[in-house]
Amino acid sequence: MPKRAARADDPAGGPFAALPAGLHAHLQPYVTDITEEVVEAIRTEIPEYTRPSDDAYAQGVHRGVDHALRGFLERMARPGSDLKPVKATYERIGRGEAEEGRSLDAFQSALRLGARVTWRRVNALVDADLLPRNVLAAFGEALFVHLDEMAAATTAGYTEARLHTAGELHQRRSRLIDLLTADPPASVEAIASLAHTARWPVPRAVAVVAIDAGPGAAARPIVPPEFLSRFEGPPALLVVPDPEGPGRARAVAGALQGLPAAMGPTVGLREGARSLRWAAETLELMRRGVLAGTGLVRCRDHLSTLLLLRDDALTDALAERRLRPLEQVRPPQRERLAETLLSWLGSGHNASEVAVRLAVHPQTVRYRMRQLDDLFGAQLQDPVARFEMQVALRALELRRAADGYGEV
Repeated sequence: MPKRAARADDPAGGPFAALPAGLHAHLQPYVTDITEEVVEAIRTEIPEYTRPSDDAYAQGVHRGVDHALRGFLERMARPGSDLKPVKATYERIGRGEAEEGRSLDAFQSALRLGARVTWRRVNALVDADLLPRNVLAAFGEALFVHLDEMAAATTAGYTEARLHTAGELHQRRSRLIDLLTADPPASVEAIASLAHTARWPVPRAVAVVAIDAGPGAAARPIVPPEFLSRFEGPPALLVVPDPEGPGRARAVAGALQGLPAAMGPTVGLREGARSLRWAAETLELMRRGVLAGTGLVRCRDHLSTLLLLRDDALTDALAERRLRPLEQVRPPQRERLAETLLSWLGSGHNASEVAVRLAVHPQTVRYRMRQLDDLFGAQLQDPVARFEMQVALRALELRRAADGYGEV
């Protein structure tokens, strides 16, 4: 069997050009038997390809093996031929594996198994003197070059399909976040329909987490797959299903790894807008320094603070109505009197307890209370006025602690 001259344009780098001319014709009669043996080995040894009752699937496996072997022979016949059609075929196979939901490991195993079976059959043909022994080295090299190129093309198709699927899934999940936090709310039917296409089991309740993942943040967090996430913000968002389940808050905090974040209240499926609104307001208080500025903060632990600082203009109006008498006093005495009044209102009007809270002498408290009585008169005996004074003073105290404004 004469050797074929090597060609400089051989895309395989030489192995196919080094094969004896006419070898493909000698192998052609054995292709059917080799195909059957490879198919049987794949269906026997690789569980992912075992579907005894699925004739259409079995025929597909058979066609794939037959195509691989005949493509190999075609390259043997024409070593300088264009590889694009062959690569395109295996890219399609890779995309099909991804669409079937299989790991690419199964297909790679099938390729290796097919190569081993083919190599054994060719060795058997050589032992039976049906092929010359001197073809084995070049044949083996060409076979495994072909195997590597098929594997690379399959991987490229598989990766492309997975990225495409992941992109579509990300878009659907992002749209689902919009639907769950819509105001007015979307229908349960619309949410369930989109959740199905986004591969997200519909929970009974959700909570929205607003995250401060700005430019200075570390790498994007890796969150559990059952959470919906969107980090394109601001703010970045998580939707946590059934947030009162065991370990849920711990899972969120663990995933965020110290990023400032606020977890809204647990709400029904159509009330995500409220959970998001409270989470965003809490996150803003964290930015202002009213609440802890790192880690996960739960809205439910700070409801009174949220309520008091929800509307600065309303707080200012209440302070103007109830705390105006303090304007007659110069700072810093005004601040000392406001501090004493707030403590007195919160301690059941007990001067001794106020003294302990403020770390001053009880007589100092009594002196200040006489001043406050002169300023406010009957208002200090009015339950409604006392309540509104306490609300205004507490809100102003929180604001001063955060950013230094809101002097009484």
